[in-house]
Amino acid sequence: MKLSYYPGCSLESTAKEYDLSSRSVCAALDLELLELEDWSCCGSTSAHNLNHALASALPARNIALAQKNGVDVTVPCAACFARLRKADYVMRNDEAARKEIEETVGFKYQDNIKIMSLVEAVVGKIGLQAIASKVVKPLEGLKVVCYYGCLMVRPPEVQGFDRVENPTMLDDLTETLGAQALKWSYKTECCGASLSLTNTNVVEEIVSRIINAAREAGAEAIVTSCPMCQSNLEMRQEKGENQMPCFYFTELMGLALGLDEAKGWFRKHLVDPGRVVNL
Repeated sequence: MKLSYYPGCSLESTAKEYDLSSRSVCAALDLELLELEDWSCCGSTSAHNLNHALASALPARNIALAQKNGVDVTVPCAACFARLRKADYVMRNDEAARKEIEETVGFKYQDNIKIMSLVEAVVGKIGLQAIASKVVKPLEGLKVVCYYGCLMVRPPEVQGFDRVENPTMLDDLTETLGAQALKWSYKTECCGASLSLTNTNVVEEIVSRIINAAREAGAEAIVTSCPMCQSNLEMRQEKGENQMPCFYFTELMGLALGLDEAKGWFRKHLVDPGRVVNL
């Protein structure tokens, strides 16, 4: 099975472990990722705050590249996923905007591919049962909360995720790996990542509420699929011995699938995950 793969800028830098784990896990599941040749930044966050035309044209260029591959495209980063889905939505529903984008980018929109988050691709294309059959080191005893953040699910008419207020796809996947996904009410709350550098005090308060809610739920760690959320939750929480690690879901998949390279991914974390998982 093949999918086009749009890694995005974060996975080339601060979220390199997300890229490495995504590629390794997909290979282990016989899901071939075809990285888009000459892909470019999707424009999140600066472009859509400053120039709506550019905010559509930047992700549309990557959609044009995916059209050439002729297979559905998967996007690990929640922010990139949001921008590509929005551009696709605009081109499907606004003829005038589509023509403007087509002229800017220099392509003809064909509406022949589906844009999926990596969570959707893994669960939808592979299936939980098939994933469970490949688990060799179940994450038994690990208690986590799944954090979808705001960009993965909103706006619902664009993102089309399973349940906008209480999504369960990531929870189901995590439990398939043997961990316990706890119920909590903060799974789609914004972590404030877009303000992380400009209004740190506000972000620290937001992150503190999320971390405290995770602790109250009984969690040892947080699981996410967003590079901005992952770095923000680890970087902006209160310093101390009881800091809570935040995993990419693909990292936990790598551990459960028994991938030898998994241990190397965790060296890039800001909060040591070794105390909650056996490395």
